[in-house]
Amino acid sequence: MLAAALVPDTVLLLPGAAGRGPDEAALRALRAAAGAVVADAVAGAERVVVVAPGARDRALTGDVPLGAGAAGVPDHLLREPVPTVRLRPAPGAPDAAVGGAATGTVVGLRLALAAGTRAERLHAVEVAPGPAGALRALGAALGADPSTALVVVGSGSARHGDDAPLPGDPRADDLDDALLRALADGAGPARRALAALDPATAAALAVTGWAPWQVLVGALDARAATARDEGPAPEVRLATVWRGAAHAAVLWRAAS
Repeated sequence: MLAAALVPDTVLLLPGAAGRGPDEAALRALRAAAGAVVADAVAGAERVVVVAPGARDRALTGDVPLGAGAAGVPDHLLREPVPTVRLRPAPGAPDAAVGGAATGTVVGLRLALAAGTRAERLHAVEVAPGPAGALRALGAALGADPSTALVVVGSGSARHGDDAPLPGDPRADDLDDALLRALADGAGPARRALAALDPATAAALAVTGWAPWQVLVGALDARAATARDEGPAPEVRLATVWRGAAHAAVLWRAAS
């Protein structure tokens, strides 16, 4: 794996998805940070794989329209034309399936396209919570090629405070603060924090990133097996709790 971009799982990263009024400054900053980390991660990559939350493990194939209908946002509200991308399974991906993309997948694919990734180099995999070992094995397979970049879509808890999408939970602050501290402490602590994240707690706190993060852990483990060090520390470009949900844009380079 060349690098990974960790980006939020929210349809609001698509311009216009928040409505026709002016975007909040926080949303504009989050959108810009996500675009920047993806652009940095995919620079020089021969293959870009979007890994996003889904209802089941599958590799998207065929012509996939990148609208936001799955999130209830009609195409005409988006400020940019809705593209259709033709996908083929990446080497090591799960069974291929034809069908509409989940919202996080659409966000990741559109960020990769905006960063200049050519469609023939682009792949998408959706993963559901399941055995961590299987998800990490998938990550090792997807990241085996050193010219591959991952766009890992997922957010922290959606249960922060009274304006959250779900009822607030006091555990949300502790979980997301611990993950941010680990990311700041370096590649090793960050990898161990993601690997140790309890799936039941993540589900209870509406953390959408758990399964995609386990895929990332697998890719990092495969890289560590052949490297002499853990690599540079992840770069947290932006971390925020916006409308009760925790989002971050992080660049994770596999090597200096």
